[in-house]
Amino acid sequence: MLEIFLRLFENVKTKYFNEKDVLLLSDFMFGGLKKKLENIVTKTEKTIEEKEEIQEVEIKEEVKEIKTKTPEEKKSFKDKFVKSITETKITEKDLDNALQDFEFDLLEADVAFETSEKIKEDIKNELIGQSVSRTKVKDYIITAFKNSIENILETPKYDIISEIKKNKPSVVLFLGFNGAGKTTNLAKFSKYLKKHGVSSVFAAGDTFRAASIEQLEIHGKNLNTRVIKHNYGSDAAAVVFDAKEHAKSRGIDAVLVDTAGRSHANANLMDELKKILKVNKPDIKILVLDSMTGNDIVDQCKVFDEAAGVDAIILSKLDVSNKGGSVLTAAHILKKPIIFLGEGQEYDDLIEYNKDIIVKKIFN
Repeated sequence: MLEIFLRLFENVKTKYFNEKDVLLLSDFMFGGLKKKLENIVTKTEKTIEEKEEIQEVEIKEEVKEIKTKTPEEKKSFKDKFVKSITETKITEKDLDNALQDFEFDLLEADVAFETSEKIKEDIKNELIGQSVSRTKVKDYIITAFKNSIENILETPKYDIISEIKKNKPSVVLFLGFNGAGKTTNLAKFSKYLKKHGVSSVFAAGDTFRAASIEQLEIHGKNLNTRVIKHNYGSDAAAVVFDAKEHAKSRGIDAVLVDTAGRSHANANLMDELKKILKVNKPDIKILVLDSMTGNDIVDQCKVFDEAAGVDAIILSKLDVSNKGGSVLTAAHILKKPIIFLGEGQEYDDLIEYNKDIIVKKIFN
């Protein structure tokens, strides 16, 4: 994505930089955008060329009068001349057409419309009207983009360990669509809790999907963690209730609840979720989002936040996401704490969220 901003000013490159200054940056998670901006160059190039032609005419006119000016006036003209050939003022006209096309490229990179609008406005607000040294144009572009990304990725802080310790046992509900990685990340989270001296038990609340209980039992065996289960088709709220009672009787700190993948179109599962919430009143609701989901991530965020109220987010499969726009979208749309990034299949592959991790992926 950073490449795109450099290409937005390809016309600037030919006038202000050596070719060595604009070698292609290395691939990063938004690599799908790299080749998208060739057609945009001509739209910005003409505007800036017209401005420079006007500047050149004005300078020639002043040169004709320079011989009649006083030494003080000559010095002033010299300063003005130097400034005119070393600085350019970025206007809204320079950016409008280019950013309009750029929006389509953002959408292709899985950045939702609302988020792409935010990025565009940030860029315009920071760049338009700036008198930029011609040798510093690239730096200004990079800074404007980076500031926008960092602002979006700045999510609220959330100390999950402290939150769990507020209640014993604390019921932690894992939500998400099928395939998002709820069960795997629940198991990773159990390992994380154990490292911090917090015990847990699993509740097999997904009584709908075939083999879901067996999958959770495998994780429980690997992590030496008890799994509370009922038969398939049974009441998920009852499973959670029993797991909570089990935790109470044995002094266990947390009940980690696996739930069925659901969508707004599945009325029965949404009703089941509402029953779990009403009967068990979970303390923490964690939404697991697949980083490869694309623009559908907007609907997922809204569906679960409206139905259950999301407290925190885990972004899974970040290691295999080839675009990564979903990360920006989730942070921007929900404005909820992102607590972990899931990378890999091992139980230790759960990284505490830090926006610098994402920024580094983008800018390296």
